[in-house]
Amino acid sequence: MVKRFNRIWSIAISLSLLASVPAFGDIPIVPPISGGSDNGISGPETAGPGGDNTQSGPGASTGTGNSTGTGNSTGTGTSTGTGTSTGSGTSTGPGTSAGPGATQGSGTGGSVVNTLKQPEIQAQGAVLMDAATGNLLYSKEAETKFYPASITKLMTALLVAEKCSLDDTVTFSKTAVTNLESGAVTLGLVEGDKLTVRQSLYGLLLKSANEVANGLAEHTAGSISKFADMMNARAKELGCTNTNFVNPNGLNNSNHYTTPHDMALIARAAFQNGTVSKIASTLSYQIPATQKAAARTISLGHKMLYPNDARYYQGVIGGKTGYTSLAGNTLVTCAERDGVRLIAVIMKSKSTQYTDTSALLDYGFALKSGGSQTAKWQQEGAKWYFVKNDGNRAANEWMTIDGADYWFDSDGTMATGWRHYSNDAWYYFKSGGAMASSTWVESDGQWFYLGADGAMMKNTVTPDGYTLDASGVWVK
Repeated sequence: MVKRFNRIWSIAISLSLLASVPAFGDIPIVPPISGGSDNGISGPETAGPGGDNTQSGPGASTGTGNSTGTGNSTGTGTSTGTGTSTGSGTSTGPGTSAGPGATQGSGTGGSVVNTLKQPEIQAQGAVLMDAATGNLLYSKEAETKFYPASITKLMTALLVAEKCSLDDTVTFSKTAVTNLESGAVTLGLVEGDKLTVRQSLYGLLLKSANEVANGLAEHTAGSISKFADMMNARAKELGCTNTNFVNPNGLNNSNHYTTPHDMALIARAAFQNGTVSKIASTLSYQIPATQKAAARTISLGHKMLYPNDARYYQGVIGGKTGYTSLAGNTLVTCAERDGVRLIAVIMKSKSTQYTDTSALLDYGFALKSGGSQTAKWQQEGAKWYFVKNDGNRAANEWMTIDGADYWFDSDGTMATGWRHYSNDAWYYFKSGGAMASSTWVESDGQWFYLGADGAMMKNTVTPDGYTLDASGVWVK
């Protein structure tokens, strides 16, 4: 009975914490249950369902806080003990073989790391996302609210592609084609014009036609306001936390905003959708004749896809441009090279959106290709920091060090333990700082499983066949 009470109490604490914690990286976050041990990555203390005392299932722990990893301070960033000093002044560091290293006295050491000088971005807001993991490789005002302008249409296209048949007919109403702000881009459609959903999506993403966005919204949801509700619900599903849409086109409205980070999450999903990705990468398309216009060819507005343009960038898959007087220039770009896919978002730019995007993509591909520089770990008391090759400490950013992913808080402290990310997922950083993935973690006698992307799994069955409840706890 006592065990059952303790379990219910732990889950209650978990749910209350999940409802109240701030975004990842704001401040250190408590784990999703009370207490927390850091027993590393082996299975539960008892043989459990796995019964083999190995990582393949919830096996036995290896002692009092020692991480099993792949051996002592080598491999994937695990560490012996709790990552504190061993012997006399000999630091084990965050658990990489090269650094912080077993240096005497100073607490610093060299490490071969994927670290490059970050680009200087002129726009007010920007992010670079690794599309495979959702990790941010670069951020500038990533959680600040900006007006998105027409990059909004990526969310519109995603919803329409998910909800509608491409061969459906969209009949444009008077409401859809009128009351647009002065200077708004259109296809010249009038009340009663008809296009298929497919044709409309090309008009939406290539021409950035605003009345087409309205018509698609009405066709999908019945009204623009109901479609905006669908946009906001979908944004939340994608992990967006500072986004509010009131229209499908991005025309000026003080209540219509998003952040660079949220926009990257939306773009990531949009370019995972085959229909949206195909259309957003098409250079030209013919729109059939309508009541007031003959058949015409429209062209993609994103200049980085045109080989003869000075702004061309090899590997760009597609994207969306935007501009209003309030938003300034906005730009979303998806690019892929050698299996590495990146999402770049630029917001509130003054005509530097293409140069900023090129700089971000150059940086991202160099980072992911293993471009190596020599940098140093640094220890102050119990805290670890990482000094990049430019002499600055890593702060509020991800770093890939010796093949492991690390997060550094806004004050530069290397993250350990649980962190709550803005997509409402929990992540766990081992005592050596490396992000745990595809493995078990014990916390206060409860067992949690971190998926391949590092996110704590919950209300599901793990790859090795064990059931997790809504709080992520292994149901024994």
